[in-house]
Amino acid sequence: MLELSQPGKAAWLHMYDDNFVLGIDFGTSGVRAAVVDTQRQVQWSHRADYPQQPQLHTSWRMALEETLGQLPATIRAGLRRIAIDGTSGTVLLCDRHGHPLTPALLYNYACGEEMIEPVRAMAPPHSPALSATSSLSKLLWWQQTLSPEVWNQAVYLLHQADWLSAQLHGQWGYSDYHNSLKLGYDVGALAYPAWLLGQPWTHLLPKVVAPGQAIAPITSTLAAQFDLSPQCQVIAGTTDSIAAFLASGAETPGDGVTSLGSTLAIKLLSHQRIDASQYGIYSHRLGQYWLAGGASNTGGAVLQQFFDGPTLATLSEQINPSTPPDLDYYPLPKPGERFPINDPNLPPRLTPRPADDATFLHGLLLGIARIEKQGYRLLEKLGASPLRQLYTAGGGAKNLTWQTIRANLLQVPIQTAASPEAAVGTAYLAQGIITEQFG
Repeated sequence: MLELSQPGKAAWLHMYDDNFVLGIDFGTSGVRAAVVDTQRQVQWSHRADYPQQPQLHTSWRMALEETLGQLPATIRAGLRRIAIDGTSGTVLLCDRHGHPLTPALLYNYACGEEMIEPVRAMAPPHSPALSATSSLSKLLWWQQTLSPEVWNQAVYLLHQADWLSAQLHGQWGYSDYHNSLKLGYDVGALAYPAWLLGQPWTHLLPKVVAPGQAIAPITSTLAAQFDLSPQCQVIAGTTDSIAAFLASGAETPGDGVTSLGSTLAIKLLSHQRIDASQYGIYSHRLGQYWLAGGASNTGGAVLQQFFDGPTLATLSEQINPSTPPDLDYYPLPKPGERFPINDPNLPPRLTPRPADDATFLHGLLLGIARIEKQGYRLLEKLGASPLRQLYTAGGGAKNLTWQTIRANLLQVPIQTAASPEAAVGTAYLAQGIITEQFG
């Protein structure tokens, strides 16, 4: 587990003596939760798939309530803070009561090249909003495609973590500057830039606060329903990939974290801020440093198109990582890529397929590792702190064959994250890790 930095450690711990914090991670396929104590030791964890519902947001809300319902009584009595992370760029358009007016648009939903043009007409070069999958592109897509009757009911644009946090505290219209980066929020100035103000839809933009900042206590209704303290604070959240970084143990510029989940996300702690929208690269603010990186559509979702979990494990044991196959794959679940190539129409490259399934899987794993390497090398080329060691988070961290393939290719030490669970990083966020660990 991460250790607290020494300056101010005793004073910081005194604030939370005998208390617990809860981090909840809303990923692409399910919910994960972790409760940590004042020593950042995990005291309880929970995971579940989303319940099947016609609307995704209903599944999310039910999963949130089910998670709270699973908390042990001993944890409930001492729970003081809750924070939520969600998938970056997953957004909802809501009415004044916080009810979604349309189905949620997921992180990988590409609005098409035609939606980038109006963003490009407003935003400066290299803005993180310059992407077909950005929050801003999705907002403009709604503006153009929804009927006036529906559009005129819109009051809040909310990210997944924003909407779920508001289920807890009841204060609609809040976001954090990690989730709002792809909306165009200026994380350098900590303000919306002038080009976002005065637009016909400016009133829909959420109020942005710092990740880890307390927003409001849990509602009295939920406090009574789940036997929680009415003083339990709901904390501004973050994105799933940043939560994974916070859980990893990375703390020095040059430390990188690769999240191997349904998609592949890389984060490199850097002295320098790197923004290059033409490559799908952007930097999040993290204390005195910057988290430079991007998210590719490659990852576990591609593997699951061909193999189930047990088959993946069996085939991985048959692979010799030291003898790579002569296969040049760019594994994507469908056309479209965000990083290190930013092309909403990039086709998958998954042929030729050898007759031997283990060889085919080896080619897929190698293809994903090459995308990872390309991403880190591009960050360094653009001025980020050079990669010196790598932590792996997400479900893919458990595949030792994959880890060996990546180590051979990247030529840096690779280790499993201190905690592979983003929910643990979100709990650390609620405790104040950004201030304590990164200044």
